[in-house]
Amino acid sequence: MSDAAYFVPIDGGPGDGGTAVERFRPTAHTVSTWAPTMQHGAPPSALLARALERCGRRPDARLTRICVELLGPVPLTEIEVRTRIDRPGRKVELVVAELWAAGPDGTPRAVARGTAWRMQTADLPGVAHAADAPLPPPAQGVVEHPGSAFWQTGFVRTLDWRTITPIGAPGPSAAWLRTDLALVEGEAPTPVERLFTVADVANGVGSKLDPAVWTFLNTDLTVHLFREPVGEWVGISAETSTGPDGVGMTAGVLYDEDGAVGRIAQTVQVRPR
Repeated sequence: MSDAAYFVPIDGGPGDGGTAVERFRPTAHTVSTWAPTMQHGAPPSALLARALERCGRRPDARLTRICVELLGPVPLTEIEVRTRIDRPGRKVELVVAELWAAGPDGTPRAVARGTAWRMQTADLPGVAHAADAPLPPPAQGVVEHPGSAFWQTGFVRTLDWRTITPIGAPGPSAAWLRTDLALVEGEAPTPVERLFTVADVANGVGSKLDPAVWTFLNTDLTVHLFREPVGEWVGISAETSTGPDGVGMTAGVLYDEDGAVGRIAQTVQVRPR
């Protein structure tokens, strides 16, 4: 078990029909805040982002919209990553990645899916514009883990938090996050991998509910990146709206230390404990 990474590579190689296949073992650092038998949504999301970035990587194009669907609890067992280009194209292409794991009966099944649009880029600095104002820098944040001891478990405890606006305060809450752990043992994470290693925490940052009384699991996350992130710190400003039938939506902005890089949305299922 690695103390320095969320996943340990096992092996990998070409799959059938142009599909790339890799296998990983999750470490204890991936454990969810909701149950000790499953992974937090962030590490699997980052593993999907890694696969999407690497599949047919091109120097003249980058990922712009990444959508992750959590198809069920991601178990703390061996994970297989299958990646393919679903819709090739010179200017725009669609990349798909899936995480597969053994189900309760031992039969392999998809437990998470990621899709991403990759767009050809151009050198157009004169049109650069960010609609969202920058966050105060991490140095101005409060060094703490949010909330009660409930948050001091598994994945969340691996994060370095700098709170800008306290969780539960009126309006959006905001925090800077980073981790010293590698996503995959022996690899230096890319900026997109770093962002996805923490992006799924947005529903926690934006929640108005006490996690000791309520659960608010997200089934998905969709991230639009108008600029490639840089650096180690990822900023999240988010707020969750909840309907009277227990269905919620987290909406937020993602940042690096240079300013906003994109936006995130999550569907949330709210239930009393």
